[in-house]
Amino acid sequence: CGLVKNLALMSYITVGTPGEPLINFMAEQNMEFLEEYEPQRSPNATKIFLNGVWVGIHRDPLHLVRLVQELRRSGSISHEVSVIRDIRDREFKIFTDAGRVCRPLFVIDNDPTHERRGQLVLTKDHIMRLEDDATLPPEERFGWKGLLDCGAVEYVDAEEEETIMIVMTPEDLEISRQVQAGYELAEETDPNKRVKTPINKNMNQYTHCEIHPSMILGICASIIPFPDHNQSPRNTYQSAMG
Repeated sequence: CGLVKNLALMSYITVGTPGEPLINFMAEQNMEFLEEYEPQRSPNATKIFLNGVWVGIHRDPLHLVRLVQELRRSGSISHEVSVIRDIRDREFKIFTDAGRVCRPLFVIDNDPTHERRGQLVLTKDHIMRLEDDATLPPEERFGWKGLLDCGAVEYVDAEEEETIMIVMTPEDLEISRQVQAGYELAEETDPNKRVKTPINKNMNQYTHCEIHPSMILGICASIIPFPDHNQSPRNTYQSAMG
């Protein structure tokens, strides 16, 4: 029928990891198993799901979510693990199964105790280490795995993406920080400047940043020269031709 699916640049399909270690960890963090749960005692407790299975409840979900996120960002658990907290339905969902499509995003540091709060975890030191990889043997290279293990980048699947705030570019993140701080921004007079989404002063803090806007495209679409100067059907036809 002519339908062609192309995997977006930098996307990744999970291969699956065991979930039992996470259950044991959460049990040590005061998770009550479903068999021990009494709804009358704690009607407002948050349900915990692992790969769609209700395994228990927790009375302090915010603390538990932060702990599991820290485990993922420090490399203690697989970068494939998805952590989703649904505040409205009082649910905390963890997915470790195979077949989920994930994509990488830069992480923004929102820890109120850190000096770099509101900025990317990625720093110039990380960039310099990546540049030094060219002269190092393979076993000593920092590389992509180093960015994952230090929490500068993390993989996010479609369901977790619904619970985070993503800014398009680091420049937009800096503009948002200035607006939040109360600074007045000068009006742009360049008619050829890229059109940006207006910054909302009441916007909650961002949690992630896109690596590059073009990562929404697949390989076929990304090699089209000047796609923004074509009619949109022409880009579709070119992508389908492969």
